[in-house]
Amino acid sequence: MLAYNKRSSIFIITLVASLGGFLFGFDMAVVSGVLPLLQKQFTLSAFEEGWFVSVALIGCIAGVAVSGELSDRLGRRKPLFIAALFFLLSALGCAVMPSLTGVLVFRFLGGAGIGLASNVVPLYISEIAPAKIRGRLVTFYQFALTLGILIAYLSNAGLVRFSAGHAPEGSGWFDLVFRSEVWRGMLGVGVIPAVLFLFGLLLVPESPRWLAQQGRLAEARAIVDALSPGDALQAGQLQEPVPGGSAAYKELFSPRWRKALILGILLPLFSQFSGINAIIYYGPSILSNAGVSLSNSLISQVIFGFANMIFTLIALWKVDSAGRRPLYLWGTAGATVTLFLTGLCFVTGATTTIWLLICVMAFLACFAFSIGPLKFVVAAEIFPGRIRGRAMAISIMVMWIADTIVGQLTPVLLKGLGTGPTFWIFAAFGIIAFITVYRLLPETKGKSLEQIEAEWKRNAPEGRVARSESLDDPKEKIVHP
Repeated sequence: MLAYNKRSSIFIITLVASLGGFLFGFDMAVVSGVLPLLQKQFTLSAFEEGWFVSVALIGCIAGVAVSGELSDRLGRRKPLFIAALFFLLSALGCAVMPSLTGVLVFRFLGGAGIGLASNVVPLYISEIAPAKIRGRLVTFYQFALTLGILIAYLSNAGLVRFSAGHAPEGSGWFDLVFRSEVWRGMLGVGVIPAVLFLFGLLLVPESPRWLAQQGRLAEARAIVDALSPGDALQAGQLQEPVPGGSAAYKELFSPRWRKALILGILLPLFSQFSGINAIIYYGPSILSNAGVSLSNSLISQVIFGFANMIFTLIALWKVDSAGRRPLYLWGTAGATVTLFLTGLCFVTGATTTIWLLICVMAFLACFAFSIGPLKFVVAAEIFPGRIRGRAMAISIMVMWIADTIVGQLTPVLLKGLGTGPTFWIFAAFGIIAFITVYRLLPETKGKSLEQIEAEWKRNAPEGRVARSESLDDPKEKIVHP
């Protein structure tokens, strides 16, 4: 393994780490083009269609279930290597496995890689970033995710056109993967970013905060000095290790962290029930059922993916100036209204008009500058340092469980209730999300992770903190007045 080069910048580190987000987005979105082809080839039922989507999501749950323990014990860097290897094996396996069952096995493996990356990448970026640009750098992970979605759409559309214009010339692997069963090529293209991610990780250092918690203060200070000498990142970042190592999960359920835990659970849950994955996973199927051809529906997905990526730039631009809370409130309100209008387009039969495209793109805009990226930003900021990896694992676990439910239920809801009422159900969750954010979410822009942790402790309910935690940590018997 290569030693860390001091000339590497925060930007390069963020870029490499965010390849995990790119692969996350690519793998999630590529399914939208694969599903119609698989359904045609294997005559999948609605349940089987949902299962193909959900098997990767179950892998995500498995990956994120171990990610907290791995990242708190082994550091942030080693789990990312494991995730990159899983991505690579999954893409290769999906491209060459002869049976659908074998493809499902490798889809599960890729999902495990996504689960690891979805927790560890934003956690790693948040811990290595200076406070004044932390929101922007963590949001870059979401930007890479949306870029992965867009590239998946472009790749799908390009491969469909290629296979339609070139009849199979033989029985070789190229004809199988890129012509006769082009869905294999759609999944196999993920090999390229997976290889880049795997080798790029050789250029990034370990998280200085994790090193400090392990008592490796000299290594941590060397990394901080190399990345941002004289920056506010230096002050207060490196704390002496806490005796007894990392905390137990039960610390999260103490009164001082209860509000943070509620936010960490509800924000990722609401993000999945916002309807975003109904568009990503089932977009071509929805548009095809509304009378749009497969080729045109894939082009529409490219437009949606491009809008999702472009509007994420608003979050990159404003998250550290406007703040997390205002963006969340405006975005959630806008997403709720546009989801309702999208459902109205389907109910009134306006599916082949420009209004459906406008409503969906408006929803993507609202999601992209708020709900999408900020769930990662907030989750990476609000938990105590010595249990941050495990706490974020719980938060991301909720996201993937909700994603699995949405992936399995969406085709059933679409066929049972219809497309319009399905989007109205998502809009109802938007209303609940707005109320939750308005009542519970504090502003964290410009504050170091240690400042945020101190504020949670300072604002904890008096008395109850001391009583509940005095047995665990005698130093915390005193409650702030």
